[in-house]
Amino acid sequence: MTMCILTVDDSRTMRDMLRLALAGDEFEVVQAVDGLDGLEVLGRNEPDVIITDINMPNLDGFGFIEGVRRTERHRSTPILVLTTESDSVKKQRARDSGATGWIVKPFDPVKLIDAIRRVAA
Repeated sequence: MTMCILTVDDSRTMRDMLRLALAGDEFEVVQAVDGLDGLEVLGRNEPDVIITDINMPNLDGFGFIEGVRRTERHRSTPILVLTTESDSVKKQRARDSGATGWIVKPFDPVKLIDAIRRVAA
């Protein structure tokens, strides 16, 4: 069964890296360029897992996560934060917003896929 992954990141390079890492029969990847775009894309898709950056224009990752959790439809969709940040205060803020897990960039594709499978199980 193909798993749908929504990636939200303002860096085109990072979006391309995520698409490459998740390419194949196992994952369908939909992408958004920031938190605001992510909420719009989310309205048209049913992702099994969401991967989001924190530092983005228009709506940052915290606001995006809070927006996702406000919708009944996506209240339990796993959300992984993928960011350069490693500050414990920001990690706690992400958890309080509703994030499921935290991965620091640069990411290892194998570990990322393992994390996706773990949170989607």
